[in-house]
Amino acid sequence: MDELYRLTIHQACQLLRQGSLSSAELTSACFKRIEQVDNKIHACVTICPDIALEQAREADRLIRSGENLDPLTGIPALIKDNISTKGIKTTCSSKMLQNFVPPYDATVIRHLKARNVVILGKTNMDEFAMGSSTENSAFFPTRNPWDLSRVPGGSSGGSAAAIAADEAVYALGSDTGGSIRQPAGFCNVVGLKPTYGRVSRFGLVAFASSLDQIGPITKNVTDCALVLNAIAGSDPNDSTTAPYPTPDYTRALIPEIKNLRLGVPREYFVEGMQQEVRTALEIAIRKLEELGAKVDTDVSLPHTRYALAVYYIIAPSEASANLARYDGVKYGYSYQETDNMWEAMEKTKQNGFGPEVKRRIMLGTYALSAGYYDAYYLKAQKVRTLIKNEFDQVFQKYDALITPTSPTVPFKLGERIDDPLQMYLSDVCTLPVNIAGLPAISIPAGFAHSLPVGMQIIGKPFGEETILRIAFTYEQATEWHKRKPEI
Repeated sequence: MDELYRLTIHQACQLLRQGSLSSAELTSACFKRIEQVDNKIHACVTICPDIALEQAREADRLIRSGENLDPLTGIPALIKDNISTKGIKTTCSSKMLQNFVPPYDATVIRHLKARNVVILGKTNMDEFAMGSSTENSAFFPTRNPWDLSRVPGGSSGGSAAAIAADEAVYALGSDTGGSIRQPAGFCNVVGLKPTYGRVSRFGLVAFASSLDQIGPITKNVTDCALVLNAIAGSDPNDSTTAPYPTPDYTRALIPEIKNLRLGVPREYFVEGMQQEVRTALEIAIRKLEELGAKVDTDVSLPHTRYALAVYYIIAPSEASANLARYDGVKYGYSYQETDNMWEAMEKTKQNGFGPEVKRRIMLGTYALSAGYYDAYYLKAQKVRTLIKNEFDQVFQKYDALITPTSPTVPFKLGERIDDPLQMYLSDVCTLPVNIAGLPAISIPAGFAHSLPVGMQIIGKPFGEETILRIAFTYEQATEWHKRKPEI
């Protein structure tokens, strides 16, 4: 078969089991693809062919032995560069960690290695996951495979762009305010943010600990379920993981949504939303109705309008606490040209962090400072509770909510980099989900101006099965996910 890199997980798994394809061949095809297109897209910051090919040969040996192996065995993946990988650089796309090689694997990586996956390398991101465009990387911006003059979204832009360009079969990203779903929507791929506590954060470099989640970025919904099966579950190393059994998510992939109750909250169709994006979403929602769902377009979540303000107090506050550890003493970049300890620590942070990270640290430090804590951070936490309660009430009536993933198509590189508020507004549809700790998936739902439009499906806490079922049903009835960019 030509173009092996275009295979999905379930297609590749079948060929590997039949013996008509080896993991080494598939891995080599992915590296060849990276060589062909990544000089235009810049999705990868580290590739590790020696490690990957050794993992592929071991996977081939296990497959030949006839053992009952996992569907991910021998399948090549890329990993966002804020997820700890033992022996492979984990930089967070920051000068602060540009030469950092972790001594341990994140829990999700241990889960993948237990299934004998192949790790091709690490993907570019906004520095410390702070951004919506992957322009805040200390190394280089990533470009959208659909239009190289546009952003792929962020902060998991490298992972989403790589999957859209078929540089790997799937990838992992992290999502603090939309960082999996927004780039998935911008790149015409599938991205899932699990319920907070469904996937371990151990080994994920912390940005905002009460919001962060790791999740899959894949070519279709079936692959998404397969990766979630591998990475979900409680973890003694992460006390915030939920002690619930993990279902087999592939069992939820039934193309049947008859009588499911879907709500469309009007607050997500925000002022300034591009008309073509609105039209694409309206067509997608009508399709869900045709497929048998009961759709109510008159749902209201009034506190949603405060989500952006709440997020940009809570997330920077947690970031300012989490990033205090980068003092140049224990690991990472260290300013050495002084005999004064305080100057060394100051210059380490001054030179090691980029402008967006510094902006958020300052915002967070201010919000937590004496005299302002009650006015900002405490108030934000109270409004967070109101947002969460509002979702709980709505979910008593509906099985899931349908919204745009982003109010616009991918914007031009450089267009919003000097306008933080416009940049932050690109996550307006995804932020409330993190604030409430809910699961949500973005799936391809059309095109506007020849650029991808994503549809977001939001579920109840630990309702991943329902949103996967809705996403799968819609995907089976449409062709959007099959469209590929010409690079």
